[in-house]
Amino acid sequence: MAGARAAAAASAGSSASSGTPQPQEPGLGELLEEFSRTQYRAKDCSGTGGSKVERIEKRCLELFGRDYCYSVIQNVNGDICGHYPQHIVFLEYESSEKEKDTFQSTVQVSKLQDLVNRSKTARCRGRFVCPVILFKGKHICRSATLAGWGELYGRTGYNYIFSGGADDAWADAEDVTEEDCALRSSDTHLFDKVRGYDIKLLRYLSVKYICDLMVENKKVKFGMNVTSSEKVDKAQRYADFTLLSIPYPGCEFFKEYKDRDYMAEGLIFNWKQDYVDAPLSIPDFLTCSLNIDWSQYQSWDLVQQTQNYLKLLLSIINSDDDSGLLVHCISGWDRTPLFISLLRLSLWADGLIHASLKPAEILYLTVAYDWFLFGHMLVDRLSKGEEIFFFCFNFLKHIISEEFSALKIQRRKSLPARDAGFTVEDICMLRRKDRGSTTSLGSDFSLVMESSPGAAGSFTYETVELVPAGAQTQAAWRKSHSSSPQSVLWNRPQLSEDRLPSHQGLVEAKSSSSSSSNHSDNFFRLGSSPLEVPKPRLTALSERETRLQEVRSAFLAAYSSTVGLRAAAPSPSGAIGLLEQFVRGVGLRGTSSSTL
Repeated sequence: MAGARAAAAASAGSSASSGTPQPQEPGLGELLEEFSRTQYRAKDCSGTGGSKVERIEKRCLELFGRDYCYSVIQNVNGDICGHYPQHIVFLEYESSEKEKDTFQSTVQVSKLQDLVNRSKTARCRGRFVCPVILFKGKHICRSATLAGWGELYGRTGYNYIFSGGADDAWADAEDVTEEDCALRSSDTHLFDKVRGYDIKLLRYLSVKYICDLMVENKKVKFGMNVTSSEKVDKAQRYADFTLLSIPYPGCEFFKEYKDRDYMAEGLIFNWKQDYVDAPLSIPDFLTCSLNIDWSQYQSWDLVQQTQNYLKLLLSIINSDDDSGLLVHCISGWDRTPLFISLLRLSLWADGLIHASLKPAEILYLTVAYDWFLFGHMLVDRLSKGEEIFFFCFNFLKHIISEEFSALKIQRRKSLPARDAGFTVEDICMLRRKDRGSTTSLGSDFSLVMESSPGAAGSFTYETVELVPAGAQTQAAWRKSHSSSPQSVLWNRPQLSEDRLPSHQGLVEAKSSSSSSSNHSDNFFRLGSSPLEVPKPRLTALSERETRLQEVRSAFLAAYSSTVGLRAAAPSPSGAIGLLEQFVRGVGLRGTSSSTL
């Protein structure tokens, strides 16, 4: 397993040196077309029809290899799990290009592979605990929930019942191993044995926190408990782990999101449904640093709920210990990739993981690896209008602010207790004698705004952009920001986010010859003359915002031209939906008259 990466690299180098024409790297459009055509099956990758998927997998390995040394958990033909990648990446440590040749595995590869093989029966559909993100030496993992007795004793029948028909009963007799049969031959200590292996794998990966997204304690189908969960394990086998029940709506709920013209604001899940019996439960020591009233979770709309859960997960992985995190729902291919993908993109936007990847590359990696290769059923979800996949990337506009930054969380935790509440915004709240005049800007501050996507979202009538403008700071600023001179949007009505072309700058740089004529457009030329600033508030320009908006714009453009955005029925007044307004605004268009 450890040599797989080196072998792949050697093979690629050999082909390049021999002058053999290399196939063009698969693009996001090609990936989305394949994704929307069929669900990924590991056993279908070889032979006829498998070349395209193999190229997608190789591309993922190459992108992981840019910043990490890794080993590979072999899952050829889906021998371990039918809907996990054929080559499952186990990230070991960050590395530079020079260090790649001296790669030495940090784990006992054979032991890890053995634990994976033995533990797969413990979880629904064989979707075992799998590490997918490495952050500060911690493994962020994904899986399905615990398997119930029905699956342990007959996985084929279970999958038929659970999926509702034979079309998705993919775990057939070919998936049953000799070990599975031995386990089913006797019910003596069955759960102790299979869940014991699961716990050993969790401990081997140093996982301490388990976040369960299920809204149920156990999944019930046709009156039978078909899955379980760590939080209701009667034998308390998982008592040594920190268990969090953070119920989140399943994919069915996202049909309402699509039917509301893709508007998540104001969309609240019905927590009074009969099957919903898992309350939110989070240990107090994990919530004390978050300014969130968790008792109100049932009143949150989809935006608030997703934001708050992401803040919680970011806070956990930023803890001072070296413990890893497991996130799972039921099958682990809808809600689980949603939060895994948001975590990956959020940490990348802060420059903390995948540091060398460009926006288009990190977008490709998370769509291909976190969603497609881990078995998300996009074809089925699209046919039912359950567009949780689209929601994930459209939601990026709601996490661009610094409050979702892991860097800010780290800084807050490193400050002395007496300074814990101090933020950059406090600079503008200093007394006049401490910061100079409140009615003009001297040499200490200048008004600036990055001409970047989504910047208008941070502006209100009482908001301006302020950064220190000393000689050294200004030089550094000009070096890292190419747009000059800078302009500021001032006292201008704020537009709806979805109506703004997120891939374009919001203001143009104004030449000195035309600056005097811009007052009617509410643009003010920057200069050394005093400028009145009503109720200033410091909002530092964010590289995070720029990066996430670039990812979102790239996704929307590719998604619209391949899969297509399904518009809701027009209102009686004939008004078009907000999504259609946005799509028209940024120049996106669908593939047919039935799509946007």
